[in-house]
Amino acid sequence: MVNLDESLKLEQRTTLGKGLGGLRREGLVPAVIHNHGQASLHVMAPETELSKIYRAAGKHHPLNLQVGSDSYLALIKDVDMNPVKRRMQHVVFQAIRRDEKVEAEIPLHWEGDYTAEKIGLEVQHQLDHLEVEALPQDLPDQILVDATKLAELGDKITVADLNIPAGVTVLTDPERPVATVVEPKEQVIEAPEPEIVEGEEGAEGETAEGEATEGGDAAAAQETPKENT
Repeated sequence: MVNLDESLKLEQRTTLGKGLGGLRREGLVPAVIHNHGQASLHVMAPETELSKIYRAAGKHHPLNLQVGSDSYLALIKDVDMNPVKRRMQHVVFQAIRRDEKVEAEIPLHWEGDYTAEKIGLEVQHQLDHLEVEALPQDLPDQILVDATKLAELGDKITVADLNIPAGVTVLTDPERPVATVVEPKEQVIEAPEPEIVEGEEGAEGETAEGEATEGGDAAAAQETPKENT
């Protein structure tokens, strides 16, 4: 388990631009620390370590960064992933102050069973995190959502229905739906071919074409076997 209270040690880098590919091949991820309008600090760290930190901290848990003798309190603001290999390519840290509110993304965590699914309905998720503002020490690791409230068709949970911890201001639209109960997608079933009643097709043919002659009936009788061969 990752201890997010421990300092994350980053190494300052001078490699920029085209040389970043070489760092990545060595298993290092280039990163940058934005620091309150000051010059950005270019750093790097092993990909294995940064990946573990990101999975645990997301974009909401304050991190203690250590670069040489300098330390920073920061949030992960952006992570660039390789779309094919799904590996980290670049990380952006935002330095923060303990006495100033910051914006962060807090993940939603579902508790309980979806009652609606037990009766054959489907729960459609529309939101997986909230945009919030709070002091660093007030940022929660997650916001709980009660799944048992989704019981019948049309039931929905909006941002306004969520229990938000004290000291946290939600920036996401309060009317935005988090999840809704809908009917399950219909399975496409091939309809059976209609049963043809004997003599019915001939009657329809006579109505459409007019009165049939005996000669015409005889010709039709002779041609029908040929079509089936």
